[in-house]
Amino acid sequence: MDTTLRQVGELLLGAIPTVILLLLLYAIYNTLVRKPLVRISSERRERTEGAVQKSRAAVATAEAKTQDYEQRLREARLTIFKAQEARRQVAQQARAEAVAQARSRAQQQIQEARTALEQDMAAAKVGLQSEVEHLASEIIRTILRPAGAAPAIGGQS
Repeated sequence: MDTTLRQVGELLLGAIPTVILLLLLYAIYNTLVRKPLVRISSERRERTEGAVQKSRAAVATAEAKTQDYEQRLREARLTIFKAQEARRQVAQQARAEAVAQARSRAQQQIQEARTALEQDMAAAKVGLQSEVEHLASEIIRTILRPAGAAPAIGGQS
């Protein structure tokens, strides 16, 4: 067993330079590769996350601008619709006024025509009345005239 212990001791003694080289290699790896890699990786992650945050902010800004644009577009459409409605109402009022004026003129013309017709009728009645009186007196004269008398020239006695 003594030989075994001695062999293990020699083995351990021979492994010391390997352990030292391994520790030195680990330190060099840690200093030259791992730490810069972790630093670059964290910087890249920060930049990526920053870019993602900037893009999210840009998207949010674009959405806000889009909503603002859509709101202004709705307001402009509403304004245009109101202006069209106002113009339509003005045109409708003008048309109603024109119809009322035409109706008024037509009523006035009808009234004037009725008045003229009534005057013509009154004049015709007066003319007919005098004609009736004249014819009645002719008929009476003709009936009352002696049977042998000749009628006068022109139909009047």
